[in-house]
Amino acid sequence: MLRNTSTSYGLVSIALHWLMALALFGMFALGYWMTTLTYYDRWYHDAPEIHKGIGILLLLLLIFRVLWRMITTRPKLMGAWWEQIVSLGVHRLHYVLMFTVVISGYLIPTAEGVGIDVFGLFTMPATFTFDKHQADLVGKIHWAAAWALIGLAGLHAAAALKHHWIDKDMTLLRMLGISQKKPRRVKHDI
Repeated sequence: MLRNTSTSYGLVSIALHWLMALALFGMFALGYWMTTLTYYDRWYHDAPEIHKGIGILLLLLLIFRVLWRMITTRPKLMGAWWEQIVSLGVHRLHYVLMFTVVISGYLIPTAEGVGIDVFGLFTMPATFTFDKHQADLVGKIHWAAAWALIGLAGLHAAAALKHHWIDKDMTLLRMLGISQKKPRRVKHDI
């Protein structure tokens, strides 16, 4: 089933969740690694181009994800009332941080009015220009938001594992596409 129901996530939501999670962790690792490169490293110029191209694709995917979330049912939250409030807050903060990271990531290389080439497919045009101090501030926002996003994602993963192993509920299984627990087969000796 492609769409969500009140009890489970559909394939589109599941695919978006895991694809973006992998991409964001990969982008964080790539971004962190890029800061260690020197001018004479082979990847000094290529790695940022890959990072920027994937970043623009992530921005487009994030916009699609928000639109998808608006038109599809959201499964009912699980857990105690306070866990539901925390869950809703964490999900909203994820979106705020994802948009902060990708928009600031877009603004850094376009600060001088030059667009971003996305793997030769299209160029995302520059919309604003900044002076060096403003561009540096945007870079600091990008770095801090990326760290916050990774930290929050780690807490999010820990909470999902807590629901699975301690609470033994369906929270994690729903995002893995498993809508209900299958009964265990009991062996009968004859």
